[in-house]
Amino acid sequence: MRRIDANGTSIAFKQSGEGPPLLLIHGAEADHSMFDTFGVLLAAHFTVIAYDQRDSGGTTNPASAYGVAEMAKDAAELIAALGYRRAHVFGTSLGGVVAQVLAAHHPTRVDRLVLSSTFRPGAPPTALNPDVFARLATLRTGLPGTASEIATYFFPAEHIAAHPEVVEIFNGSKRNTAQRQRRAGILVQPLVYAPAAIAAPTLVLAAAEDRLIPPAHTLSLAREIAGARTVTVPGAGHVATLQKPDAVAHEVRTFLQARTGGSEHDHGGGGL
Repeated sequence: MRRIDANGTSIAFKQSGEGPPLLLIHGAEADHSMFDTFGVLLAAHFTVIAYDQRDSGGTTNPASAYGVAEMAKDAAELIAALGYRRAHVFGTSLGGVVAQVLAAHHPTRVDRLVLSSTFRPGAPPTALNPDVFARLATLRTGLPGTASEIATYFFPAEHIAAHPEVVEIFNGSKRNTAQRQRRAGILVQPLVYAPAAIAAPTLVLAAAEDRLIPPAHTLSLAREIAGARTVTVPGAGHVATLQKPDAVAHEVRTFLQARTGGSEHDHGGGGL
């Protein structure tokens, strides 16, 4: 892992590959490592940048509260700090919310945008799927004994049976109490967001078997973003980049390489 200062935060990140820059934004309970396999699949075609958000992985940040707007600013300033004028952006789950706000608030930093298994900024997932999130809240009080049931909300049963090791992901948070409290407050912070402000060509990816964020909600985002395309990944649960990295990488690569003009990823000296 490497580190760089951006927006008052010391951001830990992993960079690999060659080609146009592609920033990967992880989900709420994850860190950059959720993209380890997925990133390798894309590194033959892109400079893949997977970073840790605030209170995640190796990133260190102030102890003050923050919301999606501040996280989007982190991403925008990370792109600039690495020496790029703009980058392709892929965000999944909460990372997709950050990606939407990044594209709306900092449009000059985003080349093409991919939103995966995510939801509209300002629409808390607890309201989209209240029964599921209530059950998950209860299950988390019983960890680690309840990890196997928690896993079923993120991966289809068939995948868990074939890869029982994925249950270990849900054995308990690696964050301390203060970090968990700040992360829990992300979606309650004030946010101004207008999807019409997104100018980047956009692909919306839904996972057909997503039990956490209803696929229909994810796909509905495309109706709010001009010219957005949609793809549904068959058989995929919420964490499609871990369950079906090849399929997701194929869709991402196809979309990002369908260029109609010149490169838009100008940089001064190649970044770090």
